[in-house]
Amino acid sequence: MPPPPTIAGVEIETVGVAGAGQMGAGISEVCATRGLRVAVVEVSAELAEAGRRRIEQSMARAVERGKLSEAERDAALGRITVGTDLEAFRGADMVIEAIPENLALKREMFTRIDAIAPDRAILATNTSALPVIEIARVTDRPEQVVGTHFFNPPPVMRLLELVRTVATADGVVDTARGFGERLGKRVIVAQDRGGFIVNLLLVPFLTSAIRLYEAGFASREDIDDGMRLGCNHPMGPLQLIDYIGLDTHLAVCDALYEEYALPEYAAPPLLKRMVAAGWLGRKSGRGFYDYRDKPPAKAG
Repeated sequence: MPPPPTIAGVEIETVGVAGAGQMGAGISEVCATRGLRVAVVEVSAELAEAGRRRIEQSMARAVERGKLSEAERDAALGRITVGTDLEAFRGADMVIEAIPENLALKREMFTRIDAIAPDRAILATNTSALPVIEIARVTDRPEQVVGTHFFNPPPVMRLLELVRTVATADGVVDTARGFGERLGKRVIVAQDRGGFIVNLLLVPFLTSAIRLYEAGFASREDIDDGMRLGCNHPMGPLQLIDYIGLDTHLAVCDALYEEYALPEYAAPPLLKRMVAAGWLGRKSGRGFYDYRDKPPAKAG
């Protein structure tokens, strides 16, 4: 394992994670299995407990699949604390925010984290499309703020998209890259433009699939099978949106459209209506497919 990355001579050994949802739990798991101490904070005891279960269940699956030994699982779980008090970040070398894709919420969270985290700490956001500088500017350390865009699910996906703003110090970028590499990730660096690299390419593709379905051009199954079997994608676009979450995809569409004002980033009416109906994909039990009984079958 490579040596711990440093900033101003301080080793990154303790990571704070704000949010224990699907992304926050996954990021916490990755950090803990790579030997880092992790403090996870949620807004309520109920959500904190749900996050703890999410981490435990994911690690149990990793043991079943031979990705972790039981001893490695137990050691990693022992490095994670889950709670509701941001004071847990007072000793962190790096704090990663992984809350919903809402600029106002993220700015509020960064204001609070900035007041608690040590001066040496790097502050990172897991945003997938929002301008990182708009989050960094509410802190007293914008030069120490970066985007660390993990991909879902973090324990499986090998990519980490590192986003530097106009204010981010070179040494912070280097340290964050070393952090990502310690986690076993392939790190790519993007400038602070809405969507960064991956979503600028991915979002128009996914949104085009919604428009095809909305127009009655093809069935959801044929759209998904066309891309899975014709382009060797592991998951069809509508299935992928269900996995990501329709609300998340809508938020990214809105952020990109605000940034670029191009029609390919505009959210289709069907997507807006489905989110309004609470059809958010797998996490709500219904999206483009119905998951209340079982997930959609895949073509052979």
